[in-house]
Amino acid sequence: MKFSLVRNDVASNARAGIITTDHGVIETPIFMPVGTVGSVKATHIRDLEEEIKAQIILGNTYHLYLRPGLDVLRAAGGLHKFNGWNRPILTDSGGFQVFSLTDIRKMKEEGVIFRSHIDGSKHTFTPENVMDIERVIGADIMMAFDECAPGTSDFNYAKEAMGRTHRWLDRCWKRFEETEPLYGYKQSLFPIVQGCVYPELRKQSAEYVTRKEADGYAIGGLAVGEPTEKMYEMIEVVNQILPLDKPRYLMGVGTPANLLEAISRGVDMFDCVMPTRNGRNGMLFTSEGIINIKNEKWKADFSPLDENGSVYVDFHYTKAYLRHLIISKEILGPMIATVHNLGFYLWLVKEARKHIVDGDFATWRDMMLPKITRRL
Repeated sequence: MKFSLVRNDVASNARAGIITTDHGVIETPIFMPVGTVGSVKATHIRDLEEEIKAQIILGNTYHLYLRPGLDVLRAAGGLHKFNGWNRPILTDSGGFQVFSLTDIRKMKEEGVIFRSHIDGSKHTFTPENVMDIERVIGADIMMAFDECAPGTSDFNYAKEAMGRTHRWLDRCWKRFEETEPLYGYKQSLFPIVQGCVYPELRKQSAEYVTRKEADGYAIGGLAVGEPTEKMYEMIEVVNQILPLDKPRYLMGVGTPANLLEAISRGVDMFDCVMPTRNGRNGMLFTSEGIINIKNEKWKADFSPLDENGSVYVDFHYTKAYLRHLIISKEILGPMIATVHNLGFYLWLVKEARKHIVDGDFATWRDMMLPKITRRL
């Protein structure tokens, strides 16, 4: 994997870059739709390619390990062959999912013992077997196994979790270097910076992970209960240390405003379930603000979902029609809302990139933030 910087914004830390993988090129900043079980919910691969114009999607190690299972994925030739997506894929390590299973998992230095949320069967994730699982899934970018401390953690717990994350990273790195890709193309391993909301821990973690000289780095453990301003502060602390010539991935974030604020602070890659999950529940993100399509006010509104929407999705459904579908619990409703929201997210980061390259990103960002955060 290669990363090259195209332009830095003069009035902020925003960057435009290019990531080159064996499955294609990714123009940054980029948003990555979340395909938890090998599919982006309510979205065809065709729509991801043609309407949304996604350049990379995510798969989830925990969920894919449980279903369809490694035997099926290996027999298929990896996730790309299994789901028909021929562009880059990133897999998380499953760490966040495992640690969210508070009542059905037990953590040890060796790894984590947990019970499946599907059938209650017992499993163990270690840094070593997570690397093996991600090799079988075959993502272009693999994430290291880490411990994600809640945003409300006290200093001692956050420090303990960070230390374990570093020790697990060493084991992940060793296993990664001992093994080879299974399907004839290269894979990269990204370490994850932890440290909760404590600047000194974030600095220590950023310094530690950069010793690996990886192809890119992730910032984890944010948007997990801490105040938004604290999240932005931690991004600034970490990005002062992470290498300028490597991509930076902010995991699990966030709202459209979060994306623009984080891009301003030097983040290149994002993922979040918000556009798909909120879309399925009737929330639309648009260039003029946020819409709750279930509201009565849209019942006879025959205007487009977004007056500027034709620039990011090539369909012409009205607010009234989508409201009817959502209220009627018609399957098409969540599909339209999901494609719309993902199209908007991809348009937003593409516009951010354009304005970084043109040299007026900060001015454009300041104009966009009040618009995209207001409720319509």
